Amino acid sequence: MNIKKVLKQRFSGIYDYHLHLLRKKKIKQIAKLKQLPKTEYPKMLAARYEAAIGHKLNWDNLQTYTEKMQWAKLYDKNPLKATLTDKYLVREWVEKTIGGEYLIPLLGVWDNFEDIDFSELPDRFVLKTNHGSGTNLIVKDKSKLNLKRAKRMFDDWMNIDYAYNSNFEMHYTDIKPKIIAEKYMETSTGELPDYKFLCFGGKPYYCWVDCGRFTNHTRNVYDLDWKLQSWSQCHPINEVIIEKPAKFETMVMLAQKLSEGLSHVRVDFYNIDGNIYFGEMTFTNASGLERIYPDEWDKRLGELWQLEMK
Repeated sequence: MNIKKVLKQRFSGIYDYHLHLLRKKKIKQIAKLKQLPKTEYPKMLAARYEAAIGHKLNWDNLQTYTEKMQWAKLYDKNPLKATLTDKYLVREWVEKTIGGEYLIPLLGVWDNFEDIDFSELPDRFVLKTNHGSGTNLIVKDKSKLNLKRAKRMFDDWMNIDYAYNSNFEMHYTDIKPKIIAEKYMETSTGELPDYKFLCFGGKPYYCWVDCGRFTNHTRNVYDLDWKLQSWSQCHPINEVIIEKPAKFETMVMLAQKLSEGLSHVRVDFYNIDGNIYFGEMTFTNASGLERIYPDEWDKRLGELWQLEMK
């Protein structure tokens, strides 16, 4: 029995308030982190890396993908990282680069939760912040939306600096928090399949697909010929055959265009009954703190990442 799921269903108000208290605690922890000298960040990050990956981080000899990710989080100052991570500003980049037809329709953008006029929104929509990860509210029936709880949640999220909440992914601190609403999307079978492309030097190399994200989470990695790879990140490989999606080659082409000029980025797309929609661009995939196995693949991916460390 999933205790967390039971508590959420039977005692939703108490569970929601518990999450609110956890978020307030996180906000206080972040405030303390910001008071520390920045010279402490590498030490703290190295300790977190060793705990997550299982070996020490040598800042003077970074070889693997997850090792290089730690350097990039602290020292890669490319201003495009903040712009393209921003879930609102990236839309302009996508429209200019590949076309607005690949964007999920935008329903609104606001600086504060109080500014949202819910009477103007449809019965189903997705509400999210632009400056974090996992800060989404999927609304399938507006009449059942608890506005008081939603406001408390978004007020908390808007006050979290995700640079410090997410293991020193420092480009997040340059994103001005906003709330956006997008059209609710799903396939004819009620699913939302997404495809995540790992790109290096403006070229996609691998695509991964997650299954059972909230149950038995698996992850399959494919090359551009849709051949299942022998490696994965964090989650086990799914033995069930996953068919090559419609318009896969189009997604590859779009990922290449969006990643052009970038040393590394993950570009995500939704494929809804053959219609492709942009998901997000991620420069710090899992913050580089999820283990890649077999270990040799961490090094192979690191070799693809030509990172200029100055």
